[in-house]
Amino acid sequence: SFVTSSAGAGAHHGPLLARALALGLAPLSPEPLPPRAALLRALPVLVAVVTGLAFLPALDADFVNWDDDRNLLENPNYRGLGWAQLRWMFTTRLLGHYIPLTWLSFGVNYVLGGLNPWGYHLGNVLLHAAGAGVFYLVARRLLAAGVGGGVAAPAGPMGAGSLRDPAVCIGAAFAALAFGVHPLRVESVAWVTERRDVLCGLFYLLAVWAYLRGVASGGPIATRWWALSLGAFAAALLSKSISMPLGAVLLLLDVYPLRRVGAMGWRRLVIEKLPYLVLGALGASVALATLYRAIPVTAYGAYGPAARVAMSAYGLVFYAWKFLWAGGLSPMHELPERVDALEPRFLLAMALVGAVTAILIALRRRWPGGLAAWVYSALLILPVGGGVHAGLHLVADRYSYLSGLGFAVLAGGGLAWLVRERTRLRSSVVTLGVAAAALIVIGWGAGAWRQSKVWHDSERLWGWALDLDPQCAMCATNLGAALIMAPEPGLARARQAEALLRHAIRVRPERAFPYHPLGVALALQGRYAEAEAVFEEYARREPDSVLVAADLGLVRLQQGRHAEAVPLLRRALAMNPAYANLRPVLARALRE
Repeated sequence: SFVTSSAGAGAHHGPLLARALALGLAPLSPEPLPPRAALLRALPVLVAVVTGLAFLPALDADFVNWDDDRNLLENPNYRGLGWAQLRWMFTTRLLGHYIPLTWLSFGVNYVLGGLNPWGYHLGNVLLHAAGAGVFYLVARRLLAAGVGGGVAAPAGPMGAGSLRDPAVCIGAAFAALAFGVHPLRVESVAWVTERRDVLCGLFYLLAVWAYLRGVASGGPIATRWWALSLGAFAAALLSKSISMPLGAVLLLLDVYPLRRVGAMGWRRLVIEKLPYLVLGALGASVALATLYRAIPVTAYGAYGPAARVAMSAYGLVFYAWKFLWAGGLSPMHELPERVDALEPRFLLAMALVGAVTAILIALRRRWPGGLAAWVYSALLILPVGGGVHAGLHLVADRYSYLSGLGFAVLAGGGLAWLVRERTRLRSSVVTLGVAAAALIVIGWGAGAWRQSKVWHDSERLWGWALDLDPQCAMCATNLGAALIMAPEPGLARARQAEALLRHAIRVRPERAFPYHPLGVALALQGRYAEAEAVFEEYARREPDSVLVAADLGLVRLQQGRHAEAVPLLRRALAMNPAYANLRPVLARALRE
């Protein structure tokens, strides 16, 4: 009736429209979503909001003397978005990292708010909250595939294995919150320098989500989603190289829960992942070359093959255990001077890794998700484990940021199964399980809130760490340095710092860096001869350090030895022309 001449159209529209409205066939506006469907659509936003709330105390935090000073406070090169700053961001390897997109985000922070730490912390919180929201979308697809028998399994719009299955959505929300509000996330979120974690995590999760969207039909990945996934992966690598195993991760997902091997075959799946593998290998090579130029690899003579195996096993167990029991979190789990593979904690870790792996392999047909989560964790931890270890830490809380995603999906799968079986189980059992999941999220969120306060400032952070491990030399060194770096340190704080730094030297006498703040602490007390002796010992251990010349010059200036101070101060300026406040000091020495 609507296909008529313009002259007759008006005569037919009225009766037809009235009849259509009477039959409900021609609604004039979109039908409102049922309350449950609207809630399911809002879940990723709710996850992001709850995640952000758990880290609000971090907004009151300052920068800390754990790379924040060297990266941000003493570094003018990232401050702006001009050509000079952008060129520096994409070429620098400061402190052993090639992270141009992270530097770009810091440049945006500086343009918007200068050096106000609030804006930098807000950026970290927002990026992490957004990552948790994207992880909900990833977990929902993984759980739907696990329930529905893979990506190609048919399912109704609200049936088992559907993206709108309430059990799947509830499980995905629990998984995303288990990741988002877990206290293990605090180091990555509350530490400004670890912007690289949260930014890399967001791009990494976007790459996985785009891949899952691209293979949703069960056949080859759709080209546009494949390109989007690869682009997000490249951005993740340019934010932090820890995302480099993504190609192997996607192959693991093809095995379970996507079950694509039977339909596609290994050859086609590997070819599909070649760009990911090439990008990952390129990222790994750049990361290793950059890292070892700035931080020496842990000596293989001191930490041999047995020690490397023990360290890797310990890391696998550590991160899995901390997911279950998030106590004793610290910015520094210090590497011992010697790793003995027969030491009880390392022996137990190796035994547990072997036993858990054997059990999960035996249960792979009945519980494939357990083995998939375990292998996923190993893929993300081994690149930062014992094999290529560098740095002063044995393990680090921040390394759980990506490696813990598998355990979170596993937890969400458990809750999804419980909700899906609600017709077969007693209602009290299901209610108890859902209530337990809610209490876990609340408890972890409260733990993240408390742990965020630990990162308020350097003194509180390292005081906390030293209480957890009184033999941590790095913790004592950083706390001592924080005490003397206050605007008005005072005699009492200088003495307290001296005691801490002498303790650090007793614990790890082979290290050079405690000598510098110890010399400063002595100089603040007016003990110039002792300070000079300490600085000279530091110079013997670190002859190329600009701090040596500057501090020796300052000590001699304080003693009135101006002619001896001038060449030292000139040498320090030649080594670092941007050295803060050194030119006025040299001018004073020349004048006097």
